[in-house]
Parts: sequence; C-alpha cells; structure tokens
Amino acid sequence: QVQLVESGGGLVQAGGSLRLSCAASGSIFSLTFMGWYRQAPGKQRELVADMASGGDTNYLGSVKGRFTISRDNAKNTVHLQMNSLKPEDTAVYYCYTRQFGISYWGQGTQVTVSS
Repeated sequence: QVQLVESGGGLVQAGGSLRLSCAASGSIFSLTFMGWYRQAPGKQRELVADMASGGDTNYLGSVKGRFTISRDNAKNTVHLQMNSLKPEDTAVYYCYTRQFGISYWGQGTQVTVSS
C-alpha cells in the first residue's frame, strides 16, 4: 500500500499563487506517475498535471504556462506550483501516484480562488 499526504491548499485571490505538495509513503518500490487531478463541484475529475519517473510531463491545456509540476524521486514527493490562479481553478485537488498498475489517491486539498 502507498499513502499520499497533501498540503498547501487554501483561499487565494485571482492572480495569486499557491504551491501544493504531496508526500508518498508506505510500500514504495517504483512509482511511475505522480501528479494531480482536480474536481470542481458538479464536474468530473480531471488531470491537471503529472510527471513520469523519467521526467516527461502532461498538463491540462488550461493550466499550461501557469502551473508547474516538479518531482523528487528520492523523497517520493511531488509539487504543483500554481501561478496566475483563476476562479475556474477552484476545486479539490487530489494527489495521485501509480505503482505496478495500481493507482493511489490522497484525501484531497481544497483550492479556492476568489474573483
């Protein structure tokens, strides 16, 4: 089992910045992807950004140029630097990782962007 603990959510005004962090612990052997999904009220969960163990990244189109994902493989941590936040970024953000084809999720952290 892999456990994920997130931190860094909160309330920010439009145009502001937040940094989300996630630390993985437990039976870790080889985490392939680490990243972030988000889910806004009444909407489906969507991938925001993820990074493969080799460094390849994927970003949701609407966050490209504003959000930056980083990962420390030695510490099993992943971070999401979110700049120029918009009200439409408001959602619960979930850290996730994958190992041996199994996905693991954090409990979620609320990000609220006021206009």
